[in-house]
Parts: sequence; structure tokens; C-alpha cells
Amino acid sequence: MKVFRRKIYDKLLDWKIKWAREYAILLEGARRVGKSTIVEEFAKNEYDSYLIIDFVNAKKDIISVFETYGHDMDKLLSTLQMVCNVRLKPGKSLIVFDEVQRYPEARELIKYLVKDGRFDYIETGSLITLKQNTRRIQIPSEEMHLRMYPMDFEEWCWACGFEDMFGIVREAYEKKEPLIDPIHRSVMEQFKTYMLTGECRRLSRSMQRRTTWLPWRR
Repeated sequence: MKVFRRKIYDKLLDWKIKWAREYAILLEGARRVGKSTIVEEFAKNEYDSYLIIDFVNAKKDIISVFETYGHDMDKLLSTLQMVCNVRLKPGKSLIVFDEVQRYPEARELIKYLVKDGRFDYIETGSLITLKQNTRRIQIPSEEMHLRMYPMDFEEWCWACGFEDMFGIVREAYEKKEPLIDPIHRSVMEQFKTYMLTGECRRLSRSMQRRTTWLPWRR
């Protein structure tokens, strides 16, 4: 599967270099903006090994590990590796809590996991600030928050192979010079496509939500 280039990757890399020893990073954002995809790509590229726990689809075995060994970091980490069949290397591996709002107790453990210091930690979440997703836990201070948004126009140009075109736009903007007409028309055509693509996806999600409760969809 092709993974599109995203600007947030560089921010994750900056966190890894400067802050990962002291903080986990919590990647927030709406559903379907690519949080899980970019985090997994980051884990593959920047670490020797990694473990991803998706709390949307987490099996009872995984949850029971947290419930049983949440007070013992040694047993928690060793059991997770065994259950997930992943070998982690101290200082060279990443653990990801994906959609952590589904199991807030795991987020509360970040304080102790970061202090343990063996691995780096990334959390992803949607609607992470809702009271119902935080009322049972003490929010760890060992978190850095990073917000992810849908693709901007530059990222869309990268994905569609128009990187050179956007480079011309950026250069003209920095020099405060107008684009010549043929380039301007081409850029505006691509921008309209970008806007239409995003709007169609938004409307599609909206219509899906609205039709969920129609009688014939029972």
C-alpha cells in the first residue's frame, strides 16, 4: 500500500530526536485523516521493531494484560511482547496505543511507561478531549500533543505528482510575483479538484451518518 507523504512525519521525527526520552506523543485528529497509517509508517522507518495495539479491535487477551499487570511495568511489557509475538529492543523500539480513547486506562499508564524508559510511545486518538474519554483517569503530564489535519493542498500536490507545480507557486509567493496565465490556470484547476475531492468525501461521510437510522437500513 502506498503511503502518502505528510508534513506531520517531520514533526514526529523532531519529537523522536528531542523529546521521546521524556514524553510520549499524543497524535490527535478527526477520524480518517491518516493518523494510524502515518504512525505505522513512522514506526517501520525509524525503529528496529514496534508494537501497535489497536484498542478498537483489541482482543480480550490484550485488555486482560493491562488489567492484570498495569501495576508492574516489567510484567506488562514482557507479556505484551509475548501475546503480540513481537520482540522489542530497549532504546530502539516503539509502542503505539492506537485509538487510545477506547481504553483510557492505557493512557493513564503513560506516566509510568515513559519513566520506565525502555521504549518510545505514541498514542493516537479521536475525540480525545471528551469528558467521557478522560473522566476515569488521571491525564499524564508526560504527553506532548500534536494535531493532525486532512491533507492540505501542498500534500495533495505531492500525492498527485504536482510537486514541481507547487514549487513554482511557493517561489512566486515568496518573491511576491504573479504567476503567468498558463501556470495560474493550471494551478487553479488543480486547486478546484483538490477542493471538490475533499468536499465530496465530507458529504459522503455526512450522508452515511444521516442514513444510518433510516428504517430500510435496519
